[in-house]
Amino acid sequence: MTYKTILVHLDGRARNTERLDFAFGIAAMFEGHLVGLYAPGVARIPSYALAEAGPALREIVERRRAESVRQTQKEFREAAARRGDAAAEWRVSESDPAAAVALNARYADLVIAAQPEPQDEPGVRSLAEEFVLSAGRPVLYLPYAGRFTTVGERVIIAWDAGRESARAVSDALPLLKRAKAVEVAVFNPERRRREHGEQPGADVSLYLARHGVKVTVAQQSGADFEVGAQVLSRAADTAADLIVMGAYGHSRVRELVLGGVTRTILESMTVPVLMSH
Repeated sequence: MTYKTILVHLDGRARNTERLDFAFGIAAMFEGHLVGLYAPGVARIPSYALAEAGPALREIVERRRAESVRQTQKEFREAAARRGDAAAEWRVSESDPAAAVALNARYADLVIAAQPEPQDEPGVRSLAEEFVLSAGRPVLYLPYAGRFTTVGERVIIAWDAGRESARAVSDALPLLKRAKAVEVAVFNPERRRREHGEQPGADVSLYLARHGVKVTVAQQSGADFEVGAQVLSRAADTAADLIVMGAYGHSRVRELVLGGVTRTILESMTVPVLMSH
């Protein structure tokens, strides 16, 4: 397995340039085909504003959207020229961003998307969650702050022996095989002893080793609500430049009530994160 078709979601915001450079870098790493999908969503116009301005306001919104499309396409073409990737593909969608990404992801090996930003409205922030739930493909999230010149050289796998974790490990293999060091971080193994087996982390390590992955195992314990912070702390301690993890190991209702590891990572990530559901 490798990443031969890579989809990057674009929304016309300030970090598009960094996301594009990152996406073209991943495409070059795997000699893959990059598809840039512009899908920012439809601007919500308050009913009172429509009542007062009506068609004039709609025209302004459409004009701004058209300008954003032109500017983002210009950035995409410039990034392709810098990378010497004349085959890179540009697409524009009028659909809801989550639906557009889900549709286009069906024909990709990897999706690249942005971490939500603190000032985003709730509807925009929830898009990142919807991407990984609906894409059917691994989603590689790029933090909203910082520059990332390497990815996948030193990797932390947040391993809980669940279905989502197993899917993430399998989906991340193209990156894991290239890594200089991979650590399987097993959190609270005593709570899922049956899934982990006699030696937590041993079976997944053997699986990875058979693929030629250089892997070590570390075990940590803590309260469930602390695991997300512990993953980030472990990544910082080991100078990791990628976290691999499953998304939504519990029901969505429990995630919404308790926050969950997935949400903590999406809110606070400091390095790129590959998630699978």
